[in-house]
Amino acid sequence: MKSLTINYVSKLENIDLLETARYFERNQVFEYIDMLNWPTQFPYKPISQFKLARSSKSLFIYFKTIEQSIRALYSTDQESVWEDSCVEFFCKSPKHDYYFNFEFNCIGTCLATKRKGRDIDVQTLSTSKMNSIKRFASLGNKTFDEKTGNFEWKLTVEIPFEVMDIQTENLPERLLANFYKCADGTDVPHYLSWSQIQSKFPDFHQPDYFGELYLKNE
Repeated sequence: MKSLTINYVSKLENIDLLETARYFERNQVFEYIDMLNWPTQFPYKPISQFKLARSSKSLFIYFKTIEQSIRALYSTDQESVWEDSCVEFFCKSPKHDYYFNFEFNCIGTCLATKRKGRDIDVQTLSTSKMNSIKRFASLGNKTFDEKTGNFEWKLTVEIPFEVMDIQTENLPERLLANFYKCADGTDVPHYLSWSQIQSKFPDFHQPDYFGELYLKNE
């Protein structure tokens, strides 16, 4: 099982998301979303990376992707962002029998739910919780049709722990999670993960294959 440590960064308590993105550009170490779990059906492997840090109240993720085709058709939260150029974070507390999936297209539009499986007890997050998930996209927030070439894009997100049903005054020692890169609706669909998945067909809703994220103390 893959594992990594999430550092506590006091600076993140008092800066906006643009400054957070600048912090990540200079600090922390990249992890790679590079598991090509279904190479026969979907061999394309864009470069996709992420960095992690936390404050006392939130988890911060900095995604960086280089790919040959990008698309952003969806601008409203809870739309089908996995069809666009998309990065995803699935996470659960070891104490819970459910997990959360946070899916972001390259302009920061988010789909987020709480669930026990792909089609089991799916609950869409409330508008107030969605509004608390902050995003800063290097491509801006305007939609565009698919473009081909060689593109780099970055996305910084802040997810409050409370959105994931985690009490900030009693953070767990670790979380279980996986990170993904996909683009179902593009000319070059692909399905990459950080922690390897063993299933016959592409399916990110596989909590049995989540890795471990250890929360470093303040």
